[in-house]
Amino acid sequence: MAGAAALRRSARRVIRPDEYTFSRTLQHAERLLSSQASPDRGGVLGSELGLYPPERIRNFSIIAHVDHGKSTLADRLLELTGTIKKGHGQPQYLDKLQVERERGITVKAQTATMFYRHAPDESDAPNYLINLIDTPGHVDFSYEVSRSLAACQGALLVVDAAQGVQAQTIANFYLAFESNLSIIPVINKIDQPTADPDNVKAQLKRLFDIDPSEALLTSAKTGQGLSQVLPAVIERIPSPPGKCDSPVRMLLLDSYYDEYKGVICHVAIVDGALHKGDKIASAATGRTYEVLDVGIMHPELTPTGVLYTGQVGYVISGMRSTKEARIGDTLHQAKSTVEPLPGFKPARHMVFSGLYPADGSDFDTLSHAIEKLTCNDASVSVTKETSTALGMGFRCGFLGLLHMDVFHQRLEQEHGAQVISTIPTVPYIFEYGDGSKVQVENPATLASNPGQRIAACWEPTVIATIIIPSMLGQ
Repeated sequence: MAGAAALRRSARRVIRPDEYTFSRTLQHAERLLSSQASPDRGGVLGSELGLYPPERIRNFSIIAHVDHGKSTLADRLLELTGTIKKGHGQPQYLDKLQVERERGITVKAQTATMFYRHAPDESDAPNYLINLIDTPGHVDFSYEVSRSLAACQGALLVVDAAQGVQAQTIANFYLAFESNLSIIPVINKIDQPTADPDNVKAQLKRLFDIDPSEALLTSAKTGQGLSQVLPAVIERIPSPPGKCDSPVRMLLLDSYYDEYKGVICHVAIVDGALHKGDKIASAATGRTYEVLDVGIMHPELTPTGVLYTGQVGYVISGMRSTKEARIGDTLHQAKSTVEPLPGFKPARHMVFSGLYPADGSDFDTLSHAIEKLTCNDASVSVTKETSTALGMGFRCGFLGLLHMDVFHQRLEQEHGAQVISTIPTVPYIFEYGDGSKVQVENPATLASNPGQRIAACWEPTVIATIIIPSMLGQ
C-alpha cells in the first residue's frame, strides 16, 4: 500500500496544475496509476509512451550564442509543462556539471522529455511528447551541438534582444541549416532596458533571410511571451520520420559512465520500438547486448521499459567499456541487417596538450579517469606519449583553449586527478625536400627527422566573417 501511495503522489506531482502548467486532471493521474506497466517493463510513464505516435512527437534543440538565455529558456519550458515545479528546481536545471555552474556556461548537451497539451481533445491528458535538447553556445563545444541536431527536426534560434546576432548565432544557424532543420527565431531578454527587437529582426532578415514576422518575442526571466513558444514548436517543426513496423534502429547520440549502472547511452529511435530485454547489436563493432534498462529523461532518468519510433531516451545494455559506446554508431535489432544511419562529422582538433600525472605512480588512475571522461566528451582525442622529464602521459587534442581548460577542470573535480599539463600547441604540417609530409602535434617529434630539409610549413588558418555596426555618416 505504501508503494501505491507513493506512486499516487508521484502521479499527482507530474500532473498537478499551477500557474505554469496546463490542465491535467486527477482522473488522468488515476488512469496513469491503474494502467502502469509491470515492474519488469517500466514504470508509470511506460504504458503511456505508446499513446504518442511519431505525428504526436516533436524533437527540437535550443541553439544560441553564449549567455543569450537558452538555459533559462529551457528552465521555463520545463516549468510550463510541469516537468519540474516552479521554484523547486535549481537555476539552469539542465546544466548538471559543477564546471557549468561555476562558469555559467553549458558544456554538455542535455535532453529532457516533456508532455504537453496543445489543443483540446476528448481527454485532459497531454497530447504531445516533446524532447528538448539544451546545447552549449561556445564554439569550442560545437561538436555537442552537431550531435544534438542529429536527433532533432527543428531548433529554437535564441538571440539576445540587446546584443543581437553574434558569432555563435551565425555558426549554430548554419549547423542547423545544413541539417535541414526547421528554425524558429526567438528574440529573448526583451525586458532589458537596452533591448531593440526591431533591430534584431532586421539582422535576422539581412543575415539569414528569416521573415521578421516569424520571430517570437520573449523574456525567459519574466515569463513574457513564453506561452507562444511550445505552440510554435508543435505547428512549425515536423514530426520525426521513421517506420513504426520495422526492426528497431537507433542512433547513439551520447554516452556517459555511471559508477553504479555502467555506460548509459542516449539514443534516438529512428525505426521500430525498443523494449527491455531485447537483444541489440552495434553496427560499428558487431557486438551484441541485452537491453537491461530503457527509459526517458523526465528530466532525470525515468525507466519506462520501452521507447517507440521518434522518441529520445536512454539505454543501459551492460557495455563494459566506454570504448564500446561509439558516438554516431547505429544500434539495431540483433541478427538483422540494417543500413547504418549517417553519423557525425569527425571533430577537428585545433589545440594539443600533454597530460601527465603529478605523481608518476598515478598513471593508471589518470588513464582510468581520462577513459571515463572521454566517454562523456567524444570530441577529445587521446594518445599515449612519454616525456623524458615527466614520464608516461597522454597527448590530448581539443577543439579550443576553453575546451582544454574545462577538460582539465573536470578531471580534477569529477575524478580527483592531479594533472600536469604542457603548453598547448596547434598542429603544423611540414613538407620535406623529398616531397613527404608529416603533421606535427608535439614539437618534440619534429627532431625525429634529422638531416632532412624542410621545404614548406603550414599552420591552421580560418576564413572568418566579421560583423560590425554600420557607421553613420560614412
